[in-house]
Amino acid sequence: MKLTIRRYRWSDLDTILTLHQICLAQVGLFPGDGVYYDDDFPRIQDLYLACGGDFLVGETGGRVIAMGGLRPVDTMTAEVCRLRVHPEFQRRGFGAAMLRALEQRALELGFRSVRGDTTLNQGAALSLYRRQGWRELSRERVGDLTVVYGEKRLVPPAALDAAPGAVRES
Repeated sequence: MKLTIRRYRWSDLDTILTLHQICLAQVGLFPGDGVYYDDDFPRIQDLYLACGGDFLVGETGGRVIAMGGLRPVDTMTAEVCRLRVHPEFQRRGFGAAMLRALEQRALELGFRSVRGDTTLNQGAALSLYRRQGWRELSRERVGDLTVVYGEKRLVPPAALDAAPGAVRES
């Protein structure tokens, strides 16, 4: 199964909001828990696209099954938000593909690092971030949940080429 990644369109709103709700319910997160929120979805244009970030969706077979957003924190750092893969399509590399696409897009937009957060009960997300080279910054207790904050410094491809002894994957 091939994942096609593209930019969010307004017509995706209901689909990605449902995807968000399904994915969070899968790991026991619900409205009112202090971590769950969804008020940014109707404002994707303003909060992600118009301010120098982006929002991507992943499709397979004409169905939106993944998503992720980039929100500027400052001129050098973007926050990865809303990284989700529908439960029926997890463990197929789609989360990693979405995260790599978001990191690449952050580089294209001029960011040099990305940050994000997840919770301890989202073990698959924690593993994904670790495998992709993210490092844990801190943890915070929010209600009954532990939120884990992480970061990754992005290296432009040209910098990899210029590094002495650098080996690039093809």
